[in-house]
Amino acid sequence: MEAIQEDLATLMPVPWLGNATTKVHVLRLDRVHPLISGNKWYKLRFYLEAARTQGKSIVTFGGAYSNHILATAAACRLEGIRCAGIIRGEAPRLYSQTLTDAATRGMELHFITRGAYQQKQLPAPFAGDDWLVIPEGGYGILGMQGAATIPVPPGPFDHICCAVGTGTMLAGLLQPAAGSTAVTGFSVLKNHKSITQEIDALLPEDHRPYFLNPDFHFGGYAKYNTRLIRFMNELYDQTGIPTDFVYTAKLFYGVKALLEEDLKNSRNVLVIHSGGLQGNRSLPKGTLIF
Repeated sequence: MEAIQEDLATLMPVPWLGNATTKVHVLRLDRVHPLISGNKWYKLRFYLEAARTQGKSIVTFGGAYSNHILATAAACRLEGIRCAGIIRGEAPRLYSQTLTDAATRGMELHFITRGAYQQKQLPAPFAGDDWLVIPEGGYGILGMQGAATIPVPPGPFDHICCAVGTGTMLAGLLQPAAGSTAVTGFSVLKNHKSITQEIDALLPEDHRPYFLNPDFHFGGYAKYNTRLIRFMNELYDQTGIPTDFVYTAKLFYGVKALLEEDLKNSRNVLVIHSGGLQGNRSLPKGTLIF
């Protein structure tokens, strides 16, 4: 398996996203690894270190197309750590390609009901001290500390924008080590009113302010419409940047839309490409041009 290559997290100017008064650059975290993609490596790194130090196996949660599940499976294989995935819903007759890839890389898959999943109930075999539990999406202090190591480049950026699922990456970007630039998160969830509390739970009381934009979820998590797909194809055609419909396409769409409004006073915007491209495999073939 290919090694993690953090030096491939290159900075790319994208004039097509900007305008006459605002320059936009994209940090291409999607390039650091084909499977442990984008922000996943950063959120996982200290969980992996803790598992190695404590001599534990790893168990985590996710759905049938979860970027986190596949990234965890690939990272654990790379590190030689036993791992298991608790998957939402009944076992399907045929696995998604994501689950097939995770199982191929040694992840033990265990399916639980949606009700049990909502309560994040661990099956009995994984409730012992031999297992280190990684919350869904890498959420937690260790995930935040890892996200704080995302190589945000020094430069004249007055605003950083990122997609928000669990909020772990946004919390990491607010850490002192990550600088003092303003941060705006674009939520991919609909009516997830607790997300601010979940982000704040990871931060010290005196953390600097951030903004969470709720207007570009396109109907909710993993929802999309023809407008978003059209934007993804146009973005790729104009810039060569591939996005996923769950997270990054909504982020890029929101940034471009807000340059005339909320971000109009920003002169240099940095957009974090958090990877997750494998999730596009759930789309019908031919939907995207990349």
